[in-house]
Amino acid sequence: MENSQYDLCIEVLSRLDKVGALKNLVLVGSWCIPFYKEYFSGSKYVTSITTRDVDLLVPLPLGIKAKVDLEDLLKDLGFILGFKGPQGYIKLEHPDLVLEFLVSEKGAGLDQPFKLPELGVNAQRLRYLNLLTSKLINVKIGSLRINLPHPAVFALHKLIVSKERKKERAKISVLRIKMLQSEF
Repeated sequence: MENSQYDLCIEVLSRLDKVGALKNLVLVGSWCIPFYKEYFSGSKYVTSITTRDVDLLVPLPLGIKAKVDLEDLLKDLGFILGFKGPQGYIKLEHPDLVLEFLVSEKGAGLDQPFKLPELGVNAQRLRYLNLLTSKLINVKIGSLRINLPHPAVFALHKLIVSKERKKERAKISVLRIKMLQSEF
């Protein structure tokens, strides 16, 4: 991981903290890994790869009371508003990082984004995210306090999601084969 990418992530988290939003968000995904270093202080913990995606889980009900314009908050850092998929999930994109907002999918599920007017974004609904909030740790990085899933919960979630992703890949492969067959 490049220092500039890490520094940018810290700056984003600092700005979220200054507007009172960070305490109501949970950092999930590969960006937890470098921050677990503080949790495992005293051991020989080595970080692994991270992606450009900084996934921020929004536990519901949302604890943010004041409206935060994330696009305006991060514009001077080079972030622009982007969209993911035909449903219109909103993300903030930078050449080094992409901020994505997630909420836990419940019930039968909906194929549409979850509107978060308090943050000025639409979040993507995904299954099993409630597991990540079942046991949280709060890690101090400099002057920041960052909510992370407990490492054991994080690992369990990765195992569950990897199984689901294999099913999705298999479905996509079957679909591609059917599409190729229909072309002949």
